[in-house]
Amino acid sequence: MNSDKTKGIALFILAISQLVMALDYTIIFVAMPSLGNELGFTTNHLQWVVSAYSLTFGGLLLIGGRLSDLLGRRRMFIIAMGLFGLGSLLGGLAESQLMLITARGLQGLGAALLSPATLSLIMSNFKEGKERNRALGIWASMGGVGMSLGLLLGGLLTSYVGWEATFFVNVPIAILVIILAPIVLKESKNLSAAKGFDIAGTISATLGLLLSVYYLIQAPAEGWFSKSTLPFVMIGVVLLISFVVIEKRTKEPLISFQMFHNRNLTGAALTAFLFSASFGSLYYFLTLYTQGVLEYSAIESGLSFLPLTLSAFVGAKLINKMLSSFGVAGTIGIGMGLGIIGFLLLSRLSVTGSFIEIIPGTVIIGIGQALVFTTMFIAGSTGVSKKEQGVASALISTGQQIGGAIGLAVIMAIISASLGSNSSSMEMMLPSDLNSAVHIAFLISAAITLLGILVAFVTLKQPSQINKEEENTNITITH
Repeated sequence: MNSDKTKGIALFILAISQLVMALDYTIIFVAMPSLGNELGFTTNHLQWVVSAYSLTFGGLLLIGGRLSDLLGRRRMFIIAMGLFGLGSLLGGLAESQLMLITARGLQGLGAALLSPATLSLIMSNFKEGKERNRALGIWASMGGVGMSLGLLLGGLLTSYVGWEATFFVNVPIAILVIILAPIVLKESKNLSAAKGFDIAGTISATLGLLLSVYYLIQAPAEGWFSKSTLPFVMIGVVLLISFVVIEKRTKEPLISFQMFHNRNLTGAALTAFLFSASFGSLYYFLTLYTQGVLEYSAIESGLSFLPLTLSAFVGAKLINKMLSSFGVAGTIGIGMGLGIIGFLLLSRLSVTGSFIEIIPGTVIIGIGQALVFTTMFIAGSTGVSKKEQGVASALISTGQQIGGAIGLAVIMAIISASLGSNSSSMEMMLPSDLNSAVHIAFLISAAITLLGILVAFVTLKQPSQINKEEENTNITITH
């Protein structure tokens, strides 16, 4: 097998891994009513089908990144894909609520280990410059495409096979990737690092993130100052502050705070936060609109996301020219700007609307989503040493996960205050009230994307700066 063919297969399995992680986040949305009815979930408990995945994914990313750097990226990649595949198998076989939620948590654990290992393997298996940038572009674009494709595939599988298929679909993919990984991927690890772990930092960071994410998930439903939620965030904040103190004193920290001196990494993490807080909410609220307001079936709701999926593919094709012409900050700014236009169009959806009314907004958002998602990972990999690629990737992904949780929580809180209703029972609203809630959500998302434009131009290096400071570093993707 020649080198080019080996690298082609390597890129294929890394891109597929990214696609599966993104797809798995949204594929469950359309299937939730069916699995909820079959397994007897209450409205409050049903949210844990999503939250169990988000909680473990967001809470364990940092340790996943560190393990990847120290134990070997390929080794962690294979272990993580095995856990993800096992969680998917158990989810499809689940006959109780507890088993399904446990399976979703196992999928989240696998994703937390898989995400940083995948990006690190791209950095170590592809040469810096044109080859690596092309690989990064393809890999990252699969994330944007996967989130929209998940809703379409979820509708098809739920309608024609059953909700279990939304889990089983991952199993053969995981097996194929595990078989190919040792053959086509080169091992990569931080050989200069100490063999030990920063135990205190790992425990404080992991528990701090887990408790904080748990609070963000539960607070909109149970109250921001509820006795059942507030202690979690208070303890979480204390643990995260302790983590900062520990990291400044330990010789082998989980995270080197010198990494934040890299403007592109810091800017990419902030961009990921704002991207997920805005674009990430689209899938939840558009699903509520199609199923709760228009009363579409699962298959009809899934098909309504087809224009979004196709436009995301188009956006991914534009990355090369956009980066060459406008640079990292410009490309993210344009992507966020398209998001603003799309969200404003969707904020005009009517109670008596149709599939046609959704198309203009989703097409524009799909293109913008691909531009932002791809570029923020390219930006975050710039100027980061090979030994810290796993942690750097984890920081960006953590920003993405935390941003999604905070964004949805803030939107829910504003909807509740604006409409004087309990945002946790949106599925039970009258179509007219639910439509108003969806309008508010999209207007808030538009405001967040505007903030994203400002962050991109303030934090990310402009082409002129890069030319002066990093003359030999290729950030743009070229043919």
